[in-house]
Amino acid sequence: QFLLRIIAGEIREAFLENTTAQFRHHNAYFPGDAESLIQGMQINHEHFPEKIFVFGHALQDGDLVAVHSLLKFNMEHTGIAVVHLFRFEGDKIAEFWDVAQILPDPAPNENGPL
Repeated sequence: QFLLRIIAGEIREAFLENTTAQFRHHNAYFPGDAESLIQGMQINHEHFPEKIFVFGHALQDGDLVAVHSLLKFNMEHTGIAVVHLFRFEGDKIAEFWDVAQILPDPAPNENGPL
C-alpha cells in the first residue's frame, strides 16, 4: 500500500501513516531524512504524474520486506526494474533502500524484467 500511495501522489500521507518517527533511507540522491525523500518524490510525481507501477515479487525475512517491481514513467517508457527493501519496526517502516536498473530499449532478454 505504501508504494501504491507514493505512485498515486499521496506521498506525504503515505509517509505519515506508514513510517516511524526515526525513519531513515539510503537513496544516494537525497539526504537520509524522510522530509528530503518526500520532497524528491513529490517533484518526481509532478514531472511524471502518469507513472505505472507493476508488482513482480514480494519477499519477507523477519522484519525485512523486499518488493521487486517494474516502474514506468508513462506507457511509452521502457521502464526501470526496481527492488525496494524495507525494514519494519512493528507495522511501520523504519528504514528503506531502493536499487534500480534502467532497462535497455530494445531489451535483448525476451523474459522481461519480472
